[in-house]
Amino acid sequence: MNPRHFLLLPLVLALTPLGAADQLNMVFFLADDLGQRDLGAYGSTFHETPHLDQLAKDGMLFTDAYAACPVCSPTRASIMTGQWPPRLGITDYIGAPTEPDKWKRNTKLLPAPYTDRLALDAPTLAKAMKGGGYATFFAGKWHLGPEGWWPEDQGFDINMGGIDRGGPYGGKKYFSPYGNPRLSDGPEGEHLPDRLAMETGKFMEANRDKPFFAYYSFYDVHTPLMAREDLQKKYEEKRERLGLTEAWGREGERDVRLVQDHAVYAAMVEAMDLAVGKVLDKIDELGLREKTIVIFTSDNGGLSTSEGWPTSNLPLRGGKGWMYEGGIREPLIVRWPGVTAPGSVSETPVSSPDFFPTLLEAAGVKAPEGQVLDGLSLVPTLKGGPLADRALFWHYPHYGNQGGAPSAAIRRGDHKLIEWFEEDKVEVFNVVTDPGETKDLAAEQPELAAKLRAELHAWQKEVGAKSTILNPAYDSSKPNGRAAERKPKGSAGKGKK
Repeated sequence: MNPRHFLLLPLVLALTPLGAADQLNMVFFLADDLGQRDLGAYGSTFHETPHLDQLAKDGMLFTDAYAACPVCSPTRASIMTGQWPPRLGITDYIGAPTEPDKWKRNTKLLPAPYTDRLALDAPTLAKAMKGGGYATFFAGKWHLGPEGWWPEDQGFDINMGGIDRGGPYGGKKYFSPYGNPRLSDGPEGEHLPDRLAMETGKFMEANRDKPFFAYYSFYDVHTPLMAREDLQKKYEEKRERLGLTEAWGREGERDVRLVQDHAVYAAMVEAMDLAVGKVLDKIDELGLREKTIVIFTSDNGGLSTSEGWPTSNLPLRGGKGWMYEGGIREPLIVRWPGVTAPGSVSETPVSSPDFFPTLLEAAGVKAPEGQVLDGLSLVPTLKGGPLADRALFWHYPHYGNQGGAPSAAIRRGDHKLIEWFEEDKVEVFNVVTDPGETKDLAAEQPELAAKLRAELHAWQKEVGAKSTILNPAYDSSKPNGRAAERKPKGSAGKGKK
């Protein structure tokens, strides 16, 4: 058993609950499909994100923050529970075939089975906060099970828009009427991210005199790719003004976008940023800035090889659905007044399970008795200190929609090993000096590769990770099930509302 996986995690979590007047408020923003390089604070020169850029100036920016999976539902479950996705059994996006015999694509392997809902007895972050005296609120995308397993069943007092769907697929999608059973329609044409920001503000105002936990889980910037017409026009003009032209590469069986120039996607990123700004302004208006922790992150990398190909994650390799850095390395910004130094940067590798113990320690709330927590509290890092040495892990025994293949990975120190199940091979990269994963070190450093692979296998056994099996129906003479034609070719975001 890995020494950092144990019951009743750090004693620091066994704090005596603080009085309500002393407890900090928590506002957690989770973007959907947002790549690390999509924000100005992380180097984007096409997308405009002034509110998140300012949040980074006011708090701490993490350079090496990771999602627990290269697709959404497993990462979301990991944030909610503080556990690695394979421990929960949720290893693919919910909605994918749950059993190997339901798999119809021509691939070498059959994906592993997975659980399609977060168990009702799971000790969630919302339940823990509620037990610690917090008012709890959820807005946006849930995607962790069918009705009966929605946010209100998992510890949230209020649920605005959280259902089984992985995107805003009802009604007019990102615009009212929404066709969402947990969100009433607004005026014709009302924009979803703005509406959910408004609802988050209402919740904070109603609970300004007691501690609250607000979890705004964006539907943005997930497909369908559609935006406000004014913002789309702005970026179409910006693209022309800058003289940007498309550039494409190849990642496996897929084309990969190499330039951020997609006007619709850029408009969606800005709309998300505006919604963050609206919530931050409300915190200031209520006079709660000094006693409110704000966290912003994403659930997986940006779409660069599929579903509209709307962004580029360069210099990171790959994107959503891939085990390369572009698929799992995320933006992470934390503002904790009086604790995080303004404008500070942390290079500490962190991951989704870390949020649970971090927020509980900050809130002075006890972890549920007997709960296994795989994450570490980031409070020492947020205070400018070191974090205990540990490895980070991933296990994705599935074929996503973006061309990636079943794989697993470990990062320890500067090095990351990826194990590809189709070929039974590994790649090793120094992701500090080579974040683009251009030089595979496995052959020249076999001892390192063997050591990392052994540690990865021990972790897989400890968390009960399920495996792929050979596909008896695979036909190498037929088109590979990982391939996809880019459609429409030559599109740089000429979408419509």
